Amino acid sequence: MNKERVLSGMQASGKLHLGNLVGALNNWVNLQDKYDCYYFIADWHALTTGYADTSSMKESTKDILINFLAAGLDPEKCTIFIQSRVLQHAELHLLLSMITPLGWLERVPTYKEKQQELKDRDLSTYGFLGYPLLQTADIIIYRAKYVPVGIDQVPHLEISREIARRFNYLYKEIFPEPEALLTEFPKVTGVDGRKMSKSYDNAIYLSDTPEVVEQKLRTMVTDPARVKRTDIGDPELSPVYHLHKIFSSKEEQAEIAEGCRRAGIGCIDCKKILIKNVFRIMEPIWEKRNKFISNPDMLYDIAHTGTEKAKKATEETMKLVREAMGLY
Repeated sequence: MNKERVLSGMQASGKLHLGNLVGALNNWVNLQDKYDCYYFIADWHALTTGYADTSSMKESTKDILINFLAAGLDPEKCTIFIQSRVLQHAELHLLLSMITPLGWLERVPTYKEKQQELKDRDLSTYGFLGYPLLQTADIIIYRAKYVPVGIDQVPHLEISREIARRFNYLYKEIFPEPEALLTEFPKVTGVDGRKMSKSYDNAIYLSDTPEVVEQKLRTMVTDPARVKRTDIGDPELSPVYHLHKIFSSKEEQAEIAEGCRRAGIGCIDCKKILIKNVFRIMEPIWEKRNKFISNPDMLYDIAHTGTEKAKKATEETMKLVREAMGLY
Protein backbone atom coordinates (compact mmCIF):
# COMPACT_ATOMS: atom_id res chain seq x y z
CA MET A 1 0.00 0.00 0.00
CA ASN A 2 1.34 3.43 -0.95
CA LYS A 3 1.86 5.70 2.01
CA GLU A 4 0.51 9.24 2.05
CA ARG A 5 3.23 11.85 1.61
CA VAL A 6 4.44 14.35 4.22
CA LEU A 7 6.70 17.33 3.51
CA SER A 8 8.56 19.62 5.89
CA GLY A 9 11.81 21.55 6.08
CA MET A 10 14.04 23.76 8.20
CA GLN A 11 15.86 26.92 7.23
CA ALA A 12 19.65 26.84 6.96
CA SER A 13 19.89 29.96 9.07
CA GLY A 14 21.88 28.73 12.04
CA LYS A 15 22.39 25.90 14.50
CA LEU A 16 19.50 23.75 15.72
CA HIS A 17 18.64 23.75 19.41
CA LEU A 18 16.55 21.83 21.94
CA GLY A 19 13.45 23.73 20.85
CA ASN A 20 13.87 22.43 17.30
CA LEU A 21 14.38 18.92 18.66
CA VAL A 22 11.26 18.65 20.82
CA GLY A 23 9.17 20.98 18.65
CA ALA A 24 9.77 19.35 15.28
CA LEU A 25 12.51 16.76 14.87
CA ASN A 26 11.13 14.26 17.38
CA ASN A 27 7.79 14.45 15.59
CA TRP A 28 9.45 13.97 12.18
CA VAL A 29 11.15 10.84 13.48
CA ASN A 30 7.78 9.40 14.52
CA LEU A 31 6.14 10.29 11.20
CA GLN A 32 8.77 8.52 9.07
CA ASP A 33 7.40 5.12 10.11
CA LYS A 34 3.86 5.96 9.04
CA TYR A 35 4.19 8.22 5.99
CA ASP A 36 6.29 8.74 2.86
CA CYS A 37 8.27 11.63 4.35
CA TYR A 38 10.36 14.22 2.53
CA TYR A 39 12.46 16.45 4.81
CA PHE A 40 14.69 19.18 3.44
CA ILE A 41 17.16 21.86 4.41
CA ALA A 42 15.77 25.15 3.12
CA ASP A 43 18.86 27.09 2.12
CA TRP A 44 17.01 29.23 -0.44
CA HIS A 45 14.53 30.22 2.25
CA ALA A 46 17.39 31.35 4.46
CA LEU A 47 18.37 33.82 1.73
CA THR A 48 15.01 35.62 1.92
CA THR A 49 16.13 37.37 5.11
CA GLY A 50 19.85 36.54 5.27
CA TYR A 51 20.94 37.32 1.72
CA ALA A 52 23.44 40.00 2.80
CA ASP A 53 25.73 37.58 4.63
CA THR A 54 25.98 34.02 3.33
CA SER A 55 29.39 33.23 4.82
CA SER A 56 28.02 30.54 7.16
CA MET A 57 25.44 29.04 4.79
CA LYS A 58 27.40 25.92 3.80
CA GLU A 59 28.45 25.14 7.35
CA SER A 60 24.91 25.70 8.60
CA THR A 61 23.49 23.37 5.95
CA LYS A 62 25.98 20.66 6.86
CA ASP A 63 25.32 21.02 10.59
CA ILE A 64 21.55 20.80 10.12
CA LEU A 65 21.98 17.66 8.03
CA ILE A 66 24.10 16.15 10.81
CA ASN A 67 21.43 17.06 13.38
CA PHE A 68 18.65 15.58 11.24
CA LEU A 69 20.48 12.26 11.27
CA ALA A 70 21.60 12.50 14.90
CA ALA A 71 18.01 13.14 16.01
CA GLY A 72 16.92 9.88 14.40
CA LEU A 73 15.85 10.59 10.83
CA ASP A 74 16.65 7.45 8.87
CA PRO A 75 17.51 7.81 5.16
CA GLU A 76 16.17 4.27 4.68
CA LYS A 77 12.75 5.45 5.91
CA CYS A 78 12.54 9.03 4.67
CA THR A 79 14.00 11.27 1.97
CA ILE A 80 16.44 13.91 3.20
CA PHE A 81 17.61 16.52 0.71
CA ILE A 82 18.90 20.05 0.17
CA GLN A 83 16.45 22.50 -1.38
CA SER A 84 18.84 24.35 -3.70
CA ARG A 85 20.02 21.10 -5.29
CA VAL A 86 16.52 20.43 -6.63
CA LEU A 87 16.08 23.09 -9.30
CA GLN A 88 12.51 22.07 -10.05
CA HIS A 89 11.49 23.93 -6.86
CA ALA A 90 12.70 27.16 -8.48
CA GLU A 91 10.95 26.37 -11.77
CA LEU A 92 7.60 25.81 -10.10
CA HIS A 93 8.13 28.90 -7.93
CA LEU A 94 8.57 30.96 -11.12
CA LEU A 95 5.47 29.51 -12.77
CA LEU A 96 3.35 30.04 -9.66
CA SER A 97 4.50 33.68 -9.55
CA MET A 98 2.73 34.17 -12.89
CA ILE A 99 -0.68 33.31 -11.44
CA THR A 100 -0.54 34.55 -7.84
CA PRO A 101 -2.12 37.96 -7.06
CA LEU A 102 0.16 40.36 -5.18
CA GLY A 103 -2.53 40.95 -2.58
CA TRP A 104 -2.36 37.33 -1.51
CA LEU A 105 1.32 37.67 -0.68
CA GLU A 106 0.96 41.01 1.10
CA ARG A 107 -1.70 39.70 3.46
CA VAL A 108 0.35 36.73 4.74
CA PRO A 109 0.60 37.33 8.54
CA THR A 110 4.38 36.93 8.74
CA TYR A 111 5.06 39.46 5.96
CA LYS A 112 4.62 42.52 8.18
CA GLU A 113 5.51 40.71 11.41
CA LYS A 114 8.98 39.79 10.13
CA GLN A 115 9.58 43.30 8.81
CA GLN A 116 8.91 44.64 12.31
CA GLU A 117 11.00 41.92 13.96
CA LEU A 118 14.02 42.32 11.64
CA LYS A 119 14.22 46.09 11.36
CA ASP A 120 17.99 45.94 10.93
CA ARG A 121 17.62 44.29 7.50
CA ASP A 122 16.30 45.54 4.18
CA LEU A 123 13.41 43.19 3.45
CA SER A 124 11.92 45.20 0.59
CA THR A 125 12.83 42.46 -1.88
CA TYR A 126 10.76 40.18 -4.09
CA GLY A 127 12.44 37.18 -2.46
CA PHE A 128 11.00 38.13 0.92
CA LEU A 129 7.56 39.01 -0.49
CA GLY A 130 7.54 35.81 -2.52
CA TYR A 131 8.56 33.56 0.38
CA PRO A 132 5.07 31.97 0.57
CA LEU A 133 5.26 31.15 -3.13
CA LEU A 134 8.54 29.31 -2.74
CA GLN A 135 7.11 27.56 0.30
CA THR A 136 4.08 26.55 -1.74
CA ALA A 137 6.29 25.21 -4.51
CA ASP A 138 8.25 23.20 -1.92
CA ILE A 139 5.07 21.52 -0.73
CA ILE A 140 2.92 20.98 -3.80
CA ILE A 141 5.72 19.88 -6.13
CA TYR A 142 5.76 16.63 -4.11
CA ARG A 143 1.95 16.57 -4.15
CA ALA A 144 2.21 16.15 -0.40
CA LYS A 145 -0.99 15.44 1.47
CA TYR A 146 0.22 16.65 4.86
CA VAL A 147 2.47 19.32 6.32
CA PRO A 148 3.19 18.97 10.07
CA VAL A 149 2.46 22.32 11.74
CA GLY A 150 1.34 23.77 15.04
CA ILE A 151 -2.14 25.28 15.30
CA ASP A 152 -0.71 28.82 15.03
CA GLN A 153 0.84 27.99 11.65
CA VAL A 154 -2.35 26.80 9.95
CA PRO A 155 -3.08 30.26 8.41
CA HIS A 156 0.35 30.18 6.74
CA LEU A 157 -0.55 26.91 5.05
CA GLU A 158 -3.82 28.33 3.73
CA ILE A 159 -2.12 30.38 1.00
CA SER A 160 -0.51 27.19 -0.32
CA ARG A 161 -3.95 25.64 -0.52
CA GLU A 162 -5.31 28.71 -2.33
CA ILE A 163 -2.48 28.75 -4.88
CA ALA A 164 -2.85 25.01 -5.55
CA ARG A 165 -6.61 25.55 -5.98
CA ARG A 166 -6.04 28.45 -8.39
CA PHE A 167 -3.60 26.42 -10.51
CA ASN A 168 -6.02 23.49 -10.67
CA TYR A 169 -8.85 25.83 -11.73
CA LEU A 170 -6.83 27.64 -14.42
CA TYR A 171 -5.15 24.60 -15.97
CA LYS A 172 -5.65 21.06 -14.77
CA GLU A 173 -6.27 19.17 -11.52
CA ILE A 174 -2.67 18.28 -10.66
CA PHE A 175 -2.08 19.40 -7.09
CA PRO A 176 -3.85 18.11 -3.98
CA GLU A 177 -4.51 20.90 -1.50
CA PRO A 178 -2.03 20.26 1.34
CA GLU A 179 -3.56 19.62 4.74
CA ALA A 180 -2.16 20.52 8.14
CA LEU A 181 -1.01 17.58 10.21
CA LEU A 182 -1.63 19.24 13.54
CA THR A 183 1.16 18.68 16.02
CA GLU A 184 1.58 19.63 19.65
CA PHE A 185 4.66 21.87 19.66
CA PRO A 186 5.73 22.48 23.27
CA LYS A 187 7.19 25.88 24.03
CA VAL A 188 10.78 25.33 25.12
CA THR A 189 12.10 27.93 27.52
CA GLY A 190 15.52 29.44 26.90
CA VAL A 191 18.16 29.97 29.57
CA ASP A 192 16.93 33.54 30.15
CA GLY A 193 13.27 32.60 30.61
CA ARG A 194 12.10 33.68 27.15
CA LYS A 195 11.22 31.27 24.35
CA MET A 196 14.34 29.44 23.20
CA SER A 197 15.58 31.14 20.03
CA LYS A 198 18.79 31.73 18.10
CA SER A 199 17.92 35.41 17.83
CA TYR A 200 17.70 35.77 21.63
CA ASP A 201 21.06 34.00 22.13
CA ASN A 202 19.43 31.93 24.87
CA ALA A 203 19.47 28.50 23.25
CA ILE A 204 21.00 25.16 24.13
CA TYR A 205 22.29 23.89 20.80
CA LEU A 206 22.49 20.27 19.74
CA SER A 207 26.10 20.99 18.79
CA ASP A 208 26.99 22.35 22.25
CA THR A 209 29.49 20.26 24.21
CA PRO A 210 28.40 18.59 27.46
CA GLU A 211 30.43 21.17 29.39
CA VAL A 212 28.67 24.07 27.66
CA VAL A 213 25.21 22.55 28.18
CA GLU A 214 25.89 21.99 31.88
CA GLN A 215 27.18 25.55 32.28
CA LYS A 216 24.12 27.02 30.55
CA LEU A 217 21.71 25.04 32.73
CA ARG A 218 23.60 25.78 35.96
CA THR A 219 23.40 29.52 35.32
CA MET A 220 19.71 29.61 34.36
CA VAL A 221 17.45 32.04 36.15
CA THR A 222 14.98 30.60 38.67
CA ASP A 223 12.15 32.05 40.78
CA PRO A 224 13.50 35.50 41.79
CA ALA A 225 11.77 35.17 45.18
CA ARG A 226 14.14 32.37 46.20
CA VAL A 227 17.18 34.36 47.23
CA LYS A 228 18.20 31.91 49.97
CA ARG A 229 17.93 28.13 50.16
CA THR A 230 15.29 28.48 52.92
CA ASP A 231 13.03 30.80 50.90
CA ILE A 232 9.86 29.25 49.56
CA GLY A 233 9.14 29.68 45.85
CA ASP A 234 6.62 29.21 43.05
CA PRO A 235 7.81 26.62 40.51
CA GLU A 236 5.64 28.17 37.80
CA LEU A 237 7.79 31.32 38.00
CA SER A 238 10.98 29.35 37.40
CA PRO A 239 12.16 28.79 33.81
CA VAL A 240 14.04 25.75 35.09
CA TYR A 241 10.78 24.14 36.13
CA HIS A 242 9.29 24.70 32.68
CA LEU A 243 12.16 22.66 31.23
CA HIS A 244 11.47 19.98 33.85
CA LYS A 245 7.95 19.73 32.39
CA ILE A 246 9.49 18.61 29.09
CA PHE A 247 12.53 16.61 30.13
CA SER A 248 11.75 15.19 33.58
CA SER A 249 9.35 12.45 34.67
CA LYS A 250 5.96 13.24 36.21
CA GLU A 251 7.21 11.97 39.56
CA GLU A 252 10.28 14.21 39.43
CA GLN A 253 8.16 17.19 38.42
CA ALA A 254 5.83 16.64 41.38
CA GLU A 255 8.72 16.30 43.84
CA ILE A 256 10.47 19.39 42.49
CA ALA A 257 7.29 21.51 42.55
CA GLU A 258 6.51 20.47 46.13
CA GLY A 259 10.13 20.99 47.20
CA CYS A 260 10.15 24.48 45.69
CA ARG A 261 6.92 25.50 47.43
CA ARG A 262 8.15 24.23 50.80
CA ALA A 263 11.85 25.14 50.38
CA GLY A 264 12.59 21.43 50.57
CA ILE A 265 14.89 21.52 47.55
CA GLY A 266 17.48 24.10 46.56
CA CYS A 267 17.80 25.58 43.07
CA ILE A 268 21.20 23.91 42.61
CA ASP A 269 19.76 20.45 43.34
CA CYS A 270 16.79 21.23 41.09
CA LYS A 271 19.17 22.07 38.24
CA LYS A 272 21.23 18.92 38.82
CA ILE A 273 18.15 16.78 38.12
CA LEU A 274 17.42 18.78 34.98
CA ILE A 275 21.03 18.44 33.77
CA LYS A 276 20.83 14.66 34.26
CA ASN A 277 17.62 14.42 32.22
CA VAL A 278 18.77 16.74 29.42
CA PHE A 279 21.99 14.75 29.14
CA ARG A 280 19.94 11.54 28.85
CA ILE A 281 18.27 13.05 25.76
CA MET A 282 21.39 14.59 24.26
CA GLU A 283 24.02 11.89 24.82
CA PRO A 284 22.76 9.67 21.94
CA ILE A 285 22.63 12.76 19.73
CA TRP A 286 26.20 13.73 20.61
CA GLU A 287 27.34 10.18 19.84
CA LYS A 288 25.67 10.17 16.42
CA ARG A 289 26.90 13.69 15.64
CA ASN A 290 30.48 12.58 16.23
CA LYS A 291 29.91 9.58 13.95
CA PHE A 292 28.78 11.75 11.04
CA ILE A 293 31.29 14.53 11.66
CA SER A 294 34.09 11.99 11.41
CA ASN A 295 32.63 10.42 8.26
CA PRO A 296 31.93 13.21 5.73
CA ASP A 297 31.70 10.72 2.84
CA MET A 298 28.72 9.04 4.49
CA LEU A 299 27.12 12.44 5.01
CA TYR A 300 27.62 13.36 1.36
CA ASP A 301 26.20 10.05 0.15
CA ILE A 302 23.05 10.47 2.23
CA ALA A 303 22.47 14.01 0.96
CA HIS A 304 23.21 13.01 -2.63
CA THR A 305 20.93 9.97 -2.58
CA GLY A 306 18.06 11.93 -1.02
CA THR A 307 18.49 14.81 -3.44
CA GLU A 308 18.45 12.49 -6.47
CA LYS A 309 15.25 10.88 -5.22
CA ALA A 310 13.70 14.33 -4.69
CA LYS A 311 14.72 15.37 -8.22
CA LYS A 312 12.99 12.33 -9.68
CA ALA A 313 9.76 13.02 -7.76
CA THR A 314 9.72 16.71 -8.68
CA GLU A 315 10.49 16.14 -12.35
CA GLU A 316 7.48 13.82 -12.59
CA THR A 317 5.32 16.67 -11.29
CA MET A 318 6.93 19.31 -13.51
CA LYS A 319 6.24 17.30 -16.67
CA LEU A 320 2.55 17.45 -15.80
CA VAL A 321 2.78 21.16 -14.96
CA ARG A 322 4.54 22.11 -18.21
CA GLU A 323 2.00 20.15 -20.24
CA ALA A 324 -0.94 21.68 -18.36
CA MET A 325 0.40 25.23 -18.91
CA GLY A 326 1.03 24.64 -22.61
CA LEU A 327 4.80 24.94 -22.41
CA TYR A 328 6.65 23.34 -25.33
